[in-house]
Amino acid sequence: MEKRKLELVTDFYEFTMSNGYFSKNMKDIETYFDVFFREIPDNGGYVIFAGLEQIIEYVKNLNFDNEDINYLKSKNMFSDEFLDYLKDFKFTGTIWAIPEGTVVFPNEPLITVKATIIQAQLLETALLCLINHQSLIATKASRIVHAADGRPVMEFGARRAHSIDAAVYGARAAIIGGCVGTSCTITAKEWNIPASGTMAHSFIQAFDSEYEAFKTYAETYPNDCTLLIDTYDTLNSGIVNAIKVFNEVLVPNGYRPKAVRLDSGDLSYLSKKIRTILDDAGFKDCKICGTNALDEYVITSILDEGAKIDLFGVGENLITAKSNPVFGGVYKLVAIEKDGKIIPKIKVSNNTIKITNPGFKKTYRFYDKSTHKAIADVITLHDEIIPEDEYTIFDPTSPWKKKKLTNYIVRPLQELIFDNGNIVYNSPSLDEITKNAKKELNTLWNEVRRIKNPHKYYVDLSQKLWDLKNKLLENK
Repeated sequence: MEKRKLELVTDFYEFTMSNGYFSKNMKDIETYFDVFFREIPDNGGYVIFAGLEQIIEYVKNLNFDNEDINYLKSKNMFSDEFLDYLKDFKFTGTIWAIPEGTVVFPNEPLITVKATIIQAQLLETALLCLINHQSLIATKASRIVHAADGRPVMEFGARRAHSIDAAVYGARAAIIGGCVGTSCTITAKEWNIPASGTMAHSFIQAFDSEYEAFKTYAETYPNDCTLLIDTYDTLNSGIVNAIKVFNEVLVPNGYRPKAVRLDSGDLSYLSKKIRTILDDAGFKDCKICGTNALDEYVITSILDEGAKIDLFGVGENLITAKSNPVFGGVYKLVAIEKDGKIIPKIKVSNNTIKITNPGFKKTYRFYDKSTHKAIADVITLHDEIIPEDEYTIFDPTSPWKKKKLTNYIVRPLQELIFDNGNIVYNSPSLDEITKNAKKELNTLWNEVRRIKNPHKYYVDLSQKLWDLKNKLLENK
């Protein structure tokens, strides 16, 4: 996308804190921050990580021009020395991140930022904004695609998105989650993905009759003809006129209809009736597309009822993640480096879910050598080495619950993105990210992927990290 000025897409307290660090000569302190989330949306079994490509672009282009500096100066809150520091701002730190399309779980560091404290602090808002939105939508799309059980799902939500950016990047995330196309034309253009769309009810209403509207559309797009048949009366008018046009316009010229679309009414009942009518008329190859406020729960329900729908278009419930529209990613200080020594930091809360895992860390994923399915993830301190033959995992909240792992393959989840301010990561194409997401999902057991009451995937702490965390808690 076109480069935009995004440097002030930052919570104001990032600047007030940074000015405070600067005033106390703390600007050169090396810090470690983690991006992670605490709970999976919709009580699901997994999350698909998305948004890294936009984060890379943001960090790469982050600087403050005279207009930015003059605005901050007008607040009469910042020292001239701090504003001079911002004039020459450039990110020179190091960032590790999990690749887009990877399935991830609560408390795992999705991104780790090692940088001087002001540099790291100023990244917080944008990183969370980009990760929270796209990971939320990619995950919602994945659930909907899973519910469709092999039937194609198209993202149709642009007009219901919360902003233009939400429409554009939400459609990108939906593709990562498994959608096969989008109605958002700019997203289709920018990332070379299929643009989906036929007609709205207004097209049909604009003509003197439904038949004339269908006939015009079929004549205009004979090799890609999908007709919306519920504007007036689906069974007594829509499907009747559609079949008439198929026989009069398409078939005599060597074409076949692509689909009819249902956008209202009882989709289960109507699709079964329409399927019979189409088959009896000689159009067994004509597909039925279902739209109208769908989500994973509605799709599951109507398919369980035997609905004869071949593909789905999903809009508002996908693009807004309506059932659970907040992805609770957070950005927390986990360590400070002094004289070459990493000093772990911990946030303590009466709400135990908000207690952070301290220190500079790595996350490893274990796979069964025989099935290639993911067994568990383990968060360790950064310098720990996982043995190749045997490893014991345990529940961090109930440490007596242990399991000995053998016959496994293990890999670290994060990759190096920026090294001392230099980009060392080659961002994959959206198609490659989508393929990675599909591959990742196939490593999960079906019990983890199911829509309701999924099996909980194990994310454990290493013994060293668990000991460190408890030591810090005891000393608070």
